[in-house]
Amino acid sequence: QPEGVGHMLRAITHRGPDDEGVYVNGQIGMGNCRLSIIDLPGGHQPLCNEDETVWIVYNGEIYNYQKLRRDLEAKGHIFRTYSDTEVIVHLYEELGERCVDRLSGMFAFAIWDERAQKLVLARDRIGQKPLFYAQDGEDFLFASEVKAILAAMERSREIDYEAMHHYLSLRFIPPPRTMLRHVKKLPPAHILIYQAGKIAISRYWDLSFCQKLELPETELLEGLRQKLTQTVASHLVSDVPVGAFLSGGMDS
Repeated sequence: QPEGVGHMLRAITHRGPDDEGVYVNGQIGMGNCRLSIIDLPGGHQPLCNEDETVWIVYNGEIYNYQKLRRDLEAKGHIFRTYSDTEVIVHLYEELGERCVDRLSGMFAFAIWDERAQKLVLARDRIGQKPLFYAQDGEDFLFASEVKAILAAMERSREIDYEAMHHYLSLRFIPPPRTMLRHVKKLPPAHILIYQAGKIAISRYWDLSFCQKLELPETELLEGLRQKLTQTVASHLVSDVPVGAFLSGGMDS
């Protein structure tokens, strides 16, 4: 319901003070509090495709979105904005949930596929962007923070004591657990599909150490320099000033 989405958005207004949007249609409701980085006037969310059958709310930044956009335009896709958000929508039209394989960046997104009556949640490979979910009776809730889910969930809150054990032992809670029994965290590099009242979760990427480079040290160093240069350049794409924070440690 619109009021339910509103309650959830108010709980996470601090995550996006620049803009706010809501899409409600029948059984689906989506909302977004936006921190504007790319395409400030045109990146309003929720955002849809040309015929309004695919809708997205998204948090993050896709570093290779410009190349993906060129490839999609060559295939006939029509873009209405210059945002990286819209690239995900059209890439989903091409590849379905496997669009995540082509995305380079940090992201957590939810896509509503009106034709298939399917909700797709996805999280980036390392888990830089958070994504939580809960099934509350016939309702399925998702958000960037637990507090937004609690703002709309009718179920009473129950502590997950195994999660508490992990926190006290490891100083963090491994996904999919959270401190609350009925709220889960989507693990990094995973896709969740919610369709016909059922949840299906699958992993789309894993770190591999199988392939080794056997090159002279000079070539390895130059290759590392090129990779770092490309990575930094892609991270600097922005329509607002960019800040760089160095910890002072060895990595910095």
